[in-house]
Amino acid sequence: GQRREYAAIKFFLYTLAGSVLMLVVLIAFYFKSAAAGAPTLSLIEYATNPAIQAEFAKPTSFLFAGWQWPMVMFVLLFIGFAIKLPVFPFHTWLPDAHVEAPTPISMILAGVLLKMGGYGLLRISYPILPAAARHETLALVLATLAVISILYGALCAMAQSDFKKLVAYSSISHMGYVLLGIAVMTDAGLQGAVFQMIAHGISSPMCFFLVGVIYDRVHTRRLDRLGGLWLTMPVYGSFATLGFFASLGLPGLCGFIGEVWVLFGTFNAEAVHPWMTWAKPMAVAAAFGIVLTAAYILWMIQRVYLGPQRPEFARLTDATGREVFILTPLAVLAVVLGVLPRQSLFGFVNETLGRLMTHIVTGPLTEAAVWIDAIP
Repeated sequence: GQRREYAAIKFFLYTLAGSVLMLVVLIAFYFKSAAAGAPTLSLIEYATNPAIQAEFAKPTSFLFAGWQWPMVMFVLLFIGFAIKLPVFPFHTWLPDAHVEAPTPISMILAGVLLKMGGYGLLRISYPILPAAARHETLALVLATLAVISILYGALCAMAQSDFKKLVAYSSISHMGYVLLGIAVMTDAGLQGAVFQMIAHGISSPMCFFLVGVIYDRVHTRRLDRLGGLWLTMPVYGSFATLGFFASLGLPGLCGFIGEVWVLFGTFNAEAVHPWMTWAKPMAVAAAFGIVLTAAYILWMIQRVYLGPQRPEFARLTDATGREVFILTPLAVLAVVLGVLPRQSLFGFVNETLGRLMTHIVTGPLTEAAVWIDAIP
């Protein structure tokens, strides 16, 4: 894109800032473990060694009254991972990076790199600092930012005139469900968050590729200049419908399961954590995000793929063999995860997530190394 240098520098600065915060926390972990008599860089030791956990939990005031060392470390880690997730207000690098990047880079960014934030929270923040994760204020802040990301991302997507930027903002909205599922710390919430990360890693790259196919042919991404493409490109239009319906969260496709599980987990969070009196309103607000998602996806499909055929697009070639080859596995995975969620994913992760849930709620377990090792 024309602003590629701006987008690249912005992406670099944001991710560098997040990585520096992670490095600061890693160094702090090391010196705390050294003070406990067991200097190490092992994440498993940090989470399971009683001496290290006791050193982490020592009442050391930080910055101002009420803020202890684990809470500050948790916040620094969260900012680093929130940039990568991305979460409002640390999201502004994402639309620029997506719009200016070529299609393959957008697919890698949406399919893999955005998941590092959720992975970091589940792999590092919550196992090592469970007491901070259970702090009422921090949990409320994380859930609030998640709901803001869901609604803000959906509203911004609805306002876009650029096809690719619409998909980029939809990623902010979808990844908000990941943070919400983690923040409420319930079995269904964690399961839904992990499922949503995998599902979004399938549907979002597919959507970016579908945008790239159109841009390669007509050299525009403006929604008001497109229309009637399904009549011109029926094979491509069929793949596009499946891909965008998966992103929408249509039952039977991958995008449905994760979001619904997160909503179930959020709605029932007060039964697990009685102090989460705000959980039900959060679930209702997050559910409204699904309505907004349906609105902007269906409106986009109407403008781009339906309606009368435009004369300037009458000679466009349908999806080529190479494009079908790329789209087919993504389409198959979107259907398989939607129809067989337990066999395709839940059966592999639920036991690990159940142990993580117990660890967060009750504190470090002696056998915690087993389930931490099980996380890829």
